[in-house]
Amino acid sequence: MNPEILSAEQRGTTSAVILARGLGTRMRKKDDTTLLDGKQAAVADVGMKGMIPIGRPFLDFVLSALADAGFTRACLVIGPEHGAVRDYYTKEMKPSRLAIHFAIQDKPLGTADAVLSAQEFADQRDFVVINSDTYYPVRALESIRTSEAPAIAGFNRRALLEEGNITRERITRFGALDADEGGYLRRILVGKAAEDAPAGDDALASMNCWLFDNRIFEACRLVPKSVREEYELPQAVQLGIDRLGMKIRIVPVHAGVLDLSSRSDIASVAEQLQGVEVRL
Repeated sequence: MNPEILSAEQRGTTSAVILARGLGTRMRKKDDTTLLDGKQAAVADVGMKGMIPIGRPFLDFVLSALADAGFTRACLVIGPEHGAVRDYYTKEMKPSRLAIHFAIQDKPLGTADAVLSAQEFADQRDFVVINSDTYYPVRALESIRTSEAPAIAGFNRRALLEEGNITRERITRFGALDADEGGYLRRILVGKAAEDAPAGDDALASMNCWLFDNRIFEACRLVPKSVREEYELPQAVQLGIDRLGMKIRIVPVHAGVLDLSSRSDIASVAEQLQGVEVRL
């Protein structure tokens, strides 16, 4: 068959899980130097980063990029208290390009626990996992969607600094990917090890953009709590590598992202999203 006429499903997964359950601790933190309008401040106060209004909810931009990249199914992992998110996408917006599903994470126990909440949605299929507070460019989402699972998008640090809103002071927060000779993930370097990554600005960083198969669920069930008393996805992935034989392919991406972690990010994100068409 001509590869140009393959369906999106045949060319890769069409399912994405969006982690939208977090507490939004950094977003809730007051910042007297950042001016927000009333609606933005109200949403920031409850930490729902994906619903920060930038003309429209930030999550609309994330979902539109997923649809542009060939995804047809998206699952929002939310808390039981986030009925407003469900109402927005089922009663007010009603997307036509994406089938929107919801998974409930009862308590904010970490990103690995959030992924477990979406197991029924995954239904034995490969699926991509991304953050709700990060706008990934379409070409990055296309690259990870059409890769062989499991995989992680490795974002070039230099591109993150030049093309997105990531500052040099924050770049090592996301960790650096340590690859083996075959281009597979060995571990994610954090802290001082990330700062001293041999490739410097050309090191590849994790922006929590993953492609998984069903083995990730076993890893998420087995991973112990971290020092933050959470079940964390990077540690579950490491367990999968070390104990379950998972080989995580690194997919290099030379592109920036827009990170909406705190109130001080809102203005820069809004500026860079001006003119971006949203089609849901």
